[in-house]
Parts: sequence; C-alpha cells; structure tokens
Amino acid sequence: MSVSAHVTELRKKHESLSKNIEIEQRSPGSDTLHLAQMKRQKLRLKEEITRLSEQA
Repeated sequence: MSVSAHVTELRKKHESLSKNIEIEQRSPGSDTLHLAQMKRQKLRLKEEITRLSEQA
C-alpha cells in the first residue's frame, strides 16, 4: 500500500470517528470513558496522518 493510500484510509477512519464522537456527545447518558477513548484514538490518527503527510 502506498503512503498516499494509507493516508487516505486514515483520513476516512478519522472522519468516521469524528461522526461517532458527535453522535455520542449528543446522546443522553453518554459513556464519558468511551468518548474519551474515541477522542484519543482520533488524535492518534491525526498525528499519524500529519507524520505521514510530512514524509511524502
């Protein structure tokens, strides 16, 4: 898999997580632990996208 294809996949995952976080935040009684985990995962994806984009 090329770097650009990998970055594209990471961006799709990042966008999906972003949507899921929005939904979770809107739902009453949302699980704050799960929400925090999703936010950390989203941040890791963003950092990986940035790192790979700088290399390309």
